Amino acid sequence: MQRSTTQRLRLAGGLAAMVLLAGAAAAPAGASPAPPVRATQPVAVLNHDTEAFTKPSRSSGSAGEVNEVRPITGERTVLPVVAETTDTQGALWLDVLLPGRPNSHTGWIEASIVTLTVTDWQVFVHLSTRQVVVYSGGHVVRTFLAVVGKPSTPTPTGHFFVEETVPLGPQGSGAPFALALSARSNALAEFDGGPGQVALHGIANIGGTPGTAVSHGCVRLDTADTTWLGDHISSGVPVTITP
Repeated sequence: MQRSTTQRLRLAGGLAAMVLLAGAAAAPAGASPAPPVRATQPVAVLNHDTEAFTKPSRSSGSAGEVNEVRPITGERTVLPVVAETTDTQGALWLDVLLPGRPNSHTGWIEASIVTLTVTDWQVFVHLSTRQVVVYSGGHVVRTFLAVVGKPSTPTPTGHFFVEETVPLGPQGSGAPFALALSARSNALAEFDGGPGQVALHGIANIGGTPGTAVSHGCVRLDTADTTWLGDHISSGVPVTITP
């Protein structure tokens, strides 16, 4: 896929952002402040079902099949890009975050089969403070208090992304929205008939007091906060969960 100089600059900036985000997540208490979060993150929108590879080559092992659309909403699959390289034939390959187990795993896909764009949004979940911090354009725009996983079913840590934003009816558990993440529980192989998928969702019809650790691994927020997230955060937005 041919890209403009502007697209390449955006991609470079986004790749740097992933490095900066990882550094911010790992910084110990009392350390010097981490560099600011960068303004954009490159994401790849799938144009059809595709196979991801363990290396930037079709002759390498498979890292998994990724469907063009998400299973619940039918939204187009959008994957954060964490690295890029060009093979010996000059084809561009993208290393992208993949959904499902193992958590935070990546795979290489060919850039020619995707639409490359960027997102302004980044989300951090800090388990120690039980807060969700939302960035737009590199700046904090919202901070929410949240319910996180209890010790027996902890919220997994790592680099993830929003797979799809699911509107829930008034009677739905976790209404009004569930932001289904690429993260999976490390304690539960499945939950309520599903694959143990972790989500950011509301407390409606399920309970929980923000600031506590009582969930099965999902992150619960007040109705107003969940509504805001559902209105602003879409597929492909990176979500970093820190201890």
